[in-house]
Amino acid sequence: MNQNAQSDLGKLVLRLVLGVLILLHGIAKLSGGLSGIEGMLAAHGLPTFLAYGALVGEVLAPLMLIAGFHARLGALLVVVNMLFAFGLAHLSQFGMLNQQGGWALELQGMFLGTGLAIALLGPGRYGVNGR
Repeated sequence: MNQNAQSDLGKLVLRLVLGVLILLHGIAKLSGGLSGIEGMLAAHGLPTFLAYGALVGEVLAPLMLIAGFHARLGALLVVVNMLFAFGLAHLSQFGMLNQQGGWALELQGMFLGTGLAIALLGPGRYGVNGR
């Protein structure tokens, strides 16, 4: 396998893993509702309609990543979603460690970092917009 094919395959793995894992959070929000997010937004003085952004970041964006359809944009939407998650729900945990010694926000940090990596690297050729 040549280097370009390996690079494209690696990008596909990043897209699929991030897309599937974020989509599971989106499915939970579709089935459980957005009231928790609306409450957090209201507590911070933000309009509650912004809660629908969680569906964009956790349903639409992951589907874009999985399909490879404008995946850079999908990755950026995940990044914005994760920044909101840090600011609204996890800010108090920012400097904390978990019981195993890892960062308390390692999952959220991995989502943020992976989204940023895909936005910078591009989706590779295995996808709807593949070249």
